[in-house]
Amino acid sequence: MGDMTNSDFYTKNQRNDSNHEGGFGCSLMELRSLMELRGTEAVVKIQEDYGGTEGLCQRLKTSPTEGLAGLATDLDKRKDVFGQNLIPPKKPKTFLQLVWEALQDVTLIILEIAALISLGLSFYQPPGEGNSDACGEAKAGAEDEGESEAGWIEGAAILLSVVCVVLVTAFNDWSKEKQFRGLQSRIEQEQKFQVVRGGQVIQLPVADILVGDIAQIKYGDLLPADGVLIQGNDLKIDESSLTGESDHVRKAADKDPMLLSGTHVMEGSGRMVVTAVGVNSQSGIIFTLLGAGGEEEEKKEKKVKKQDGAAAMEMQPLKSAEGGETEEKEKKKTSVSKKEKSVLQGKLTKLAVQIGKAGLVMSAITVIILVLYFAIDTFVRQNRPWLTECTPIYIQYFVKFFIIGVTVLVVAVPEGLPLAVTISLAYSVKKMMKDNNLVRHLDACETMGNATAICSDKTGTLTTNRMTAVQVYVADVHYKTIPEPTSMPSKTLDILTNAISLNSAYTSKILPADKEGGLPKQVGNKTECGLLGLVLDLKRDYQTIRNQIPEEKLYKVYTFNSVRKSMSTVIKLPDGSFRMYSKGASEIILKKCSRILSEVGEPRVFRPRDRDEMVKKVIEPMACDGLRTICVGYRDFPKDPEPNWEDENNILTDLTAICVVGIEDPVRPEVPDAILKCQRAGITVRMVTGDNINTARAIAIKCGIIHPGEDFLCIDGKEFNRRIRNEKGEVEQERIDKVWPKLRVLARSSPTDKHTLVKGIIDSTLVDQRQVVAVTGDGTNDGPALKKADVGFAMGIAGTDVAKEASDIILTDDNFSSIVKAVMWGRNVYDSISKFLQFQLTVNVVAVIVAFTGACITQDSPLKAVQMLWVNLIMDTFASLALATEPPTESLLMRKPYGRNKPLISSTMTKNILGHGVYQLVIIFSLLFVGEQIFDIDSGRNAPLHSPPSEHYTIIFNTFVMMQLFNEINARKIHGERNVFDGIFRNPIFCSIVVGTFAIQIVIVQFGGKPFSCSPLDLEKWMWCVFLGMGELVWGQVISTIPNSKLRFLRGAGQLTQKDEMPEEEMNEDQEEIDHAERELRRGQILWFRGLNRIQTQIEVVNTFKSGTAFQGALRRQSSTTSQNQDVTNVSSPSHVSLCNALSSPTSTAAPSGQC
Repeated sequence: MGDMTNSDFYTKNQRNDSNHEGGFGCSLMELRSLMELRGTEAVVKIQEDYGGTEGLCQRLKTSPTEGLAGLATDLDKRKDVFGQNLIPPKKPKTFLQLVWEALQDVTLIILEIAALISLGLSFYQPPGEGNSDACGEAKAGAEDEGESEAGWIEGAAILLSVVCVVLVTAFNDWSKEKQFRGLQSRIEQEQKFQVVRGGQVIQLPVADILVGDIAQIKYGDLLPADGVLIQGNDLKIDESSLTGESDHVRKAADKDPMLLSGTHVMEGSGRMVVTAVGVNSQSGIIFTLLGAGGEEEEKKEKKVKKQDGAAAMEMQPLKSAEGGETEEKEKKKTSVSKKEKSVLQGKLTKLAVQIGKAGLVMSAITVIILVLYFAIDTFVRQNRPWLTECTPIYIQYFVKFFIIGVTVLVVAVPEGLPLAVTISLAYSVKKMMKDNNLVRHLDACETMGNATAICSDKTGTLTTNRMTAVQVYVADVHYKTIPEPTSMPSKTLDILTNAISLNSAYTSKILPADKEGGLPKQVGNKTECGLLGLVLDLKRDYQTIRNQIPEEKLYKVYTFNSVRKSMSTVIKLPDGSFRMYSKGASEIILKKCSRILSEVGEPRVFRPRDRDEMVKKVIEPMACDGLRTICVGYRDFPKDPEPNWEDENNILTDLTAICVVGIEDPVRPEVPDAILKCQRAGITVRMVTGDNINTARAIAIKCGIIHPGEDFLCIDGKEFNRRIRNEKGEVEQERIDKVWPKLRVLARSSPTDKHTLVKGIIDSTLVDQRQVVAVTGDGTNDGPALKKADVGFAMGIAGTDVAKEASDIILTDDNFSSIVKAVMWGRNVYDSISKFLQFQLTVNVVAVIVAFTGACITQDSPLKAVQMLWVNLIMDTFASLALATEPPTESLLMRKPYGRNKPLISSTMTKNILGHGVYQLVIIFSLLFVGEQIFDIDSGRNAPLHSPPSEHYTIIFNTFVMMQLFNEINARKIHGERNVFDGIFRNPIFCSIVVGTFAIQIVIVQFGGKPFSCSPLDLEKWMWCVFLGMGELVWGQVISTIPNSKLRFLRGAGQLTQKDEMPEEEMNEDQEEIDHAERELRRGQILWFRGLNRIQTQIEVVNTFKSGTAFQGALRRQSSTTSQNQDVTNVSSPSHVSLCNALSSPTSTAAPSGQC
């Protein structure tokens, strides 16, 4: 699709180049080549060819201040000439392609070949009727003509069941693909951008941006298209996604005005005119070059060569050193996402491979025993010669044995495992959308279930992010409510309103409420909106002041960033002198103030001791009420000599303080309850905020993060760094280990502190389970922590594009309680998989043992190939659907997290698998060997080839399926609960699958006949089959009565799967540590990282298998961790004993619940 659109573009362009398409003053190709330039080269080109940015706007028929008029005809014309801002997606795989992929399964191929041989041989009749005895027993029993002719049925039935399996697999893949595309488009639709159209600033979906649009860019944006900067303030761009250079690039209209799509705004703000969209933008060109995979790429390159000069040239620059590098990167990115698998999938893939190997061995032994028995019996005991005309009959026997062997293998391989994970994750992701969690990386949702710590932001996540100024200290008076404008000097009031109106992003504004009686809408930066609200409360209008001095007239803007922690704007006064307004965190601004406005509005000296007094009497009391304190100040500069604006240290000092404002951000009503749930679930919530420590502590108490009287730490960034760094200023893990277990609030923290904390918790070896950390973030500076964390949550409303890009889950309502839902779903995924495993492994164990022993003792498997395939289908596909879609319950939050190295199969599950396995084997072997006496029917054992199906074996098959059906109900509970029916009607899928399977089973038994090797049963026999099946439910109660502690050997059994996860896990750890800057980002980021790790996990799985050594190492490590589990107190220094105890045993009440 990509190459199509491209070539259309080229042909169009060549046609229209001469007369400049659609009456615009420049063609698509001119603009494309313009965007290839950088720096001064670009400035010169724009100046010479277009007469500056003004000229460029004229040619594109747009206004630098009003934007496009927004007329439908004009917009459509622009779409036709310059294209849409879409990169055509890769074509999805067709259903047939998916069928073809499903057919690649080795076991299925083996079965198909065997079935075809069986089919071919069944049509062969040995010559001559008379010598039927000559081939020995082989021919006996097939006298009935109809029967021998029906020999082809078995082969055909196997082929048919293979077709069923393939179609089901393909359909599952297809619906999964469809869901992902839906998810992708939902993420894309949510992305909007601020554009000026008809003089109004509107939020436009990124896909609707056209060439000629005037876009407003600000800190944290991900640029949606290429453009030329018209006006910018202190703009810095991270172009690493295109150039690989990590340094931020300064952009200015007169130095380097070229802005490229896909790059991030790290600082500042500005306006740009859009010059290239979609496939014509710089990142679009790279995407088209990458094409939709390898083959298309080759086609495309050929096409490019064929096209004439201009187009071929167009593609050339990307092949330069810079472009090549990017391509490599992009390629890596695309290949990475294909393989994305989660830790859980890693564990399961390993488990499946191990089971498959065991199955392979069993099936090989089965075939060898059958063949040897037959050969010895026919040619040695009966001493018969090998007659040539009998060869096909003997071969038919061998093929039958081979099919039995393959069937054992098919049943042994749990191909439903990956399916169960996919269904479970896809189902959860779909449902999580309703719970305001937009999952960007599938595995994040499962990781979240294991989370042990959440580092949350305060603003917007725990609080409503609706800032309101409630207290103010101005003109030497501390007002506890907003004062009347008349109560302060008019001079002070004027300076205050100017300082707030001009020194804030012009994108921040307060709009009238959407509905009657609602609160006014805050747009843009919420803290600025709180200050603008103060201006409105003082009966002034900020908009009139902004209209007098529009944004382009601002002389110089020092935008807010995490280093400055303040924002300043310089304006030129009418007399030529300059005035700078500043605002920022009160401690920071007050340190730079040398004067303050007095009660009469005149500046007076402000000494350090006055400052200390102000902190004590004004700032601390405000902070203790949970208010964020902002100080506003100004400074005047002479016109001669003009100050050196680049020398920030000398500019941002010697200020005059105007006022200190206390801004309240109330706690969200549902947060305290959500935090309590987290603490019960064994998850520690920590607050990491840029606010002052008293504010942070007040909010933390309101949220329930800390309770008075508990032993916890509330420290600020300075103190945190003092505690964790050594004399050389390096961070030491042992020092972090002394801080994090008790740390609950980290105030005045920088992005680096956040990253250090997340990394420190993840790397800690203090507790026996590695901590799984989730982080929330909304700002661009949270990027590293979000990536470093195991799960990164970005805010959907307040979050910047950079944060969303680095995250794994986007909270569409910015609400902390949605995180609790994510934990619930995550745990549910893990439990669903465990339920499925418990069910699957029971069936596998029983089916393999029955087929194996049956074949060895009676020379024929009691369960026929087609029957096994049907059992395999219900076990794998239907059961994974039924058990993987169980809805989560609140009870999931009542237990501690599993931890990363917990074996997939717990001891309770092992007990259930073995217990139910024993019951089923006893029943089946009793039926096999004494069934004919119990039911008074003919024995089905030792039946000759092609003999009609016996009632005896039908009863065995039917009972086997009934036991599976009832055991499926047992499998709904994996923690040894008694009531297995609890909540069964909340899951309609489960009920319909159980009923459906039962109905199909009746059809198969009564009407399946020869293909299914079934003979119809009467009602009494049916009742017996169902009765034996229901015995599973009773037996399940018996099993859950046996305490695990009595079954010591189970511990080792459960551990089995642990050894395989360990090596990959540890390698994961190493890989995660590569990026230090990253740990800070937030919960969201954590997830992102996992995505990459999962790919590595897959590679590790393969490598581990190749090298047996890692395996032994894992076993040794395993034994050491088990000993630690039993004797936790040896893990660490005495001061942490109680903490570790609390972690290891849920019953321990020694430590407060919040502590672990």
